[in-house]
Amino acid sequence: MAPTIKKVSTARRRPRNLLIELGTEELPPKALKLLGKSLADSVYKYLLDAKVVTPEKDASRFYASPRRLALWIKQVAPRQADRTEERRGPSIKAAFDGDGKPTNAALGFAGSCGVPVNQLETQLTEKGEWLVHHQIVAGEDLQFLVNQALDQAVRKLPIPKRMRWGGHVQEFVRPVHWLLAMYGSDPMPVTVLGLKGGPWTWGHRFHAPKKIRVRSADRYLDTLKKEGHVIVDYQERRSMIERQILRIAKRAGATPVIDPDLLDEVTGLVEWPQALYGEFDSRFLGIPAEVLVSSMRDHQKYFHLTDEDGALIPGFIAVSNIKSSSPKRVKSGNQRVLRARLADAEFFWHSDQKIPLADRRAALDKVLFHEKLGSILDKVERIRNLAQLVAETVGANPKQVDRACDLCKADLVTDMVGEFPELQGTIGSYYAANQGENELVCAAIREHYQPRFSGDLLPYNEVSQCLAVADRIDSLTGIFACAEIPTGDKDPYALRRAALGVLRIIIELRLDLDLRQLIEVAMAHFRRDQYQVDASENTQTKVFDFINDRLRAHYQSAGYDAMEISAVMRVEPSRPLDFHNRLQAVHDFFTNHTEAAHSLAAANKRIANILSKQTDSVSKVINSELFKEAAESDLSDQVEHLGGLARTLFQKGAYSDGLVELASLKAPVDNFFDHVLVMDEDLAVRNNRLALLNVIRNLFLQVADISVIRID
Repeated sequence: MAPTIKKVSTARRRPRNLLIELGTEELPPKALKLLGKSLADSVYKYLLDAKVVTPEKDASRFYASPRRLALWIKQVAPRQADRTEERRGPSIKAAFDGDGKPTNAALGFAGSCGVPVNQLETQLTEKGEWLVHHQIVAGEDLQFLVNQALDQAVRKLPIPKRMRWGGHVQEFVRPVHWLLAMYGSDPMPVTVLGLKGGPWTWGHRFHAPKKIRVRSADRYLDTLKKEGHVIVDYQERRSMIERQILRIAKRAGATPVIDPDLLDEVTGLVEWPQALYGEFDSRFLGIPAEVLVSSMRDHQKYFHLTDEDGALIPGFIAVSNIKSSSPKRVKSGNQRVLRARLADAEFFWHSDQKIPLADRRAALDKVLFHEKLGSILDKVERIRNLAQLVAETVGANPKQVDRACDLCKADLVTDMVGEFPELQGTIGSYYAANQGENELVCAAIREHYQPRFSGDLLPYNEVSQCLAVADRIDSLTGIFACAEIPTGDKDPYALRRAALGVLRIIIELRLDLDLRQLIEVAMAHFRRDQYQVDASENTQTKVFDFINDRLRAHYQSAGYDAMEISAVMRVEPSRPLDFHNRLQAVHDFFTNHTEAAHSLAAANKRIANILSKQTDSVSKVINSELFKEAAESDLSDQVEHLGGLARTLFQKGAYSDGLVELASLKAPVDNFFDHVLVMDEDLAVRNNRLALLNVIRNLFLQVADISVIRID
């Protein structure tokens, strides 16, 4: 009887889907999406580099809820394929002596490879023949790779401040309590943060506070949803919340204001979302709408509602994390909390206005701006001087600018701003208006904080613009003088945002302000005896360069070519609006006059190289009597004629028109280099030709250094 042959299953060797879940305490809601995506992307990239997954669309997904970060990766191989590694040793000449015996070099190489010399191979290359050794390296098991991937991903997560818990030495954004790891339908005993992977997860903290077994990586979502009352898919949960809000608002005959950032934050707060409608007393509509919105959106995480005209109505939508058996009690609780906050705001609204805003200014002397830069009142006085300088350029009323400076920070010492700090400026503008201040002054109190963030509105009137620029320049120069320069991701004073705000105001509102002058005047304030800071010219240069870095990034993000930006940067214009005009001119020149622009850029590069090799200064005066070739005489005539037209246009700031005139130099410049030897043996002729090139070079430098633009 023939023996029975047992077939070995190969199914377990086929790629399967991978699931990893880190179970935690409640994670920071605003950072939840970023944390989840970063974890999944990092692990996927590691496994992709290890060649156990293939680069495929939707091959990796992230999941995230308040108590978990998870990732799912499609079709992961159980181990790496074996690979052959090649090591090259000494050359054959160095490996063997005249008798063909191996030298110490050959013996040492063979020993390092763990084989005798006679098992080494030879390899012929263009540079000769070499000893080589080929070794088969076994691929790593998937469990080892996932361990490594998780360890690296956890360390690289964008967590500004990590914490420890219990007696653990591990650190994470929040305490981690379980690790779910599934490879297909099998648990994977990987380890991370002191935890060992297994098939277990936990359900909703209130609806299903129990241990739940996950049978396979692909049943994870359904298992948590059905048994755990958790919608773990971030985008699914977000969409669910949005649909619930729209449905409830429609039922109430209102329009919800769904702020995307608030929607993300609420999505990060709940695992089983249940939206509900609530109301507040209509008498609270008598206080500014911004206060009501801030109370609902920023403090309570509620979505506010408007009528068909866009006016607030006394209602809101909250999103709970539980499906209550007594929804009326949940609604009542939310209404009660909001009512208390609005009652406080109403009290502050009335009590604050018993003291005129102007009378609060003196109290700013007791509010510290920076330990080395004095109080807020000190800052206000510095702003005043700068704002008046800006006013001369933008044509603002100096008296209105002065009054706006008096009042711009006064609301910082009101009770309302103490409770709602995000409303500084807004509250001051209301109080000022109620106390009869000029309309532009009131607007400036509010608008000098604009833009508060990327894409925010700019201050629309001249008085507001003066304060907005002055406030930011004072902060930039002062903090730099204190040697607290932003590094890496650390920017505690939001100086990058301040710099970009200054640039946007100047460029988009077309203010012809000189940045170097503003920095110099601002820095002069800090040279007084009361300030013990570094207000040197070196610090001024650092501030200017810092703002210019933001300028470069701003235009790169807007789609401008990096070389075009560098070309303008090389001539160091100090007025951002002038920089914008020059960059636009260079961009248009290379877009609309491509052939001429490319040829002249190459010529400028050639000229720059020639001039850079001259040890003596090159003359700017051309002597036509020294011309020997028709090509140089023709070029000189064209430079004199076209250069005169271009200079006139450049002086008016019409850079595009000037470059269009210079486009006609292409033919005579090409002809010159084709027929004229610049470095003639006759020194006088040579210097005259160098002078001609120098004039051409300086002509283009009135706009930008186009020689840095490479032509592929």
